Amino acid sequence: LAPLATLLMLAVPALTTRLLAEEMRLGTIELLLTAPIRDWELVIGKWLGAFLLTLTILVFTLIYPLVLNNLVDPGLDQGLVISGYLGLVLLSAAFVAVGVFISSLFSNQIAAFATTMGALIFLWWVVGPIAQVLGETSAVGQFFSFIDLSDQLFSNFLSGMVELKDVVFSLSLTALALFGASMVLEVRRWR
Repeated sequence: LAPLATLLMLAVPALTTRLLAEEMRLGTIELLLTAPIRDWELVIGKWLGAFLLTLTILVFTLIYPLVLNNLVDPGLDQGLVISGYLGLVLLSAAFVAVGVFISSLFSNQIAAFATTMGALIFLWWVVGPIAQVLGETSAVGQFFSFIDLSDQLFSNFLSGMVELKDVVFSLSLTALALFGASMVLEVRRWR
């Protein structure tokens, strides 16, 4: 499941780059902003569409554990598979939300794609080594250790542990990114 998380990190920017950036480039964002919906409803709708597409991709990958379960003698540890997929769902929700937020900042799809890719690579691969170099004793090191997605969130799910702090962290990152995107649209409305 870890390689699938890496593939999600690389695929989600492509899925989210057009969500709001293309609307701004074409000028259709004004139509959406004058529609009788709130900004957060627009952001949630865009996020939900991309998230459901990501979930559809994840559902198709369930065939591999099912086939592997039939091929090995004692079978797979079902709890480990379920916790791993729960981690993937929460991780993809956060990735898509970050992509929606960054897409709301740009009117250029390429800039939105590159920035989303950079942000996800930073949160997935770069924050962990920075936290290790700074150590757990400093406040900055503790902060970087806290926001390390690969260690904080996903390693626990891969080992079969579903901790409330990891679920809350993922949902908080998702909510914060979606709130940020709705605030960007609110500012754009009043410009």
